[in-house]
Amino acid sequence: MERHFDEELTDLKRDILLMGSLVEMAIFESIEALKEMSPDRASDVITSDRVIDEFEIKNAKTCVDLLALHQPMAVDLRFITMAMQINTDLERMADLAVDISQRVLELAGEPLLKPLVDIPKLAVIACEMTRDVINAFLNDDVGLARNIIRRDDAADELRNLVQNELISDYMLKDSASIPRALPLLLVARHLERICDHATNIAEDIIYMTEAKMVKHHEFI
Repeated sequence: MERHFDEELTDLKRDILLMGSLVEMAIFESIEALKEMSPDRASDVITSDRVIDEFEIKNAKTCVDLLALHQPMAVDLRFITMAMQINTDLERMADLAVDISQRVLELAGEPLLKPLVDIPKLAVIACEMTRDVINAFLNDDVGLARNIIRRDDAADELRNLVQNELISDYMLKDSASIPRALPLLLVARHLERICDHATNIAEDIIYMTEAKMVKHHEFI
């Protein structure tokens, strides 16, 4: 029974990692779709989201079954409860990639309001945080998890820069710019939220590994 339980935990970790890889790709493709203003790439991200949703449902069921059937304790219990939360965060990150792709569809065929400068910088941070948090989960790397949490402030600052520029320099000065400015404003918010979810996962990794709560970054 114990061996079977260990195998199920290994399978769960594998499925979360596979899901994380799909989420990372979805985020990358949504940003590439934005850079190219490609409706086709954006539509592909939207369509592929159903695979990630299927992983989310499967992983959630596995976690519930493990808790109900094996009544795990200590480290195993922390892993399963954190896996449930990580599973949810990954699914929401994928949804945000879909949201970015939907903004691309709204903007497609229209000239960009302004050159994309800070949004690509924010996208790089979001992609790097996503990739690194998956690696931190794979390797139980608490040091990398802490580094990810520290990067969240840079994402917030870039989001604020984009938001202030679009509102102050465009939307308030020329109401005709709003239909082209609003999707870009939302993209920045979606990217910042992706970073927030990566931060949540990093906090969960620290708890899973050290049994230490670092919500609100008290111990970072």
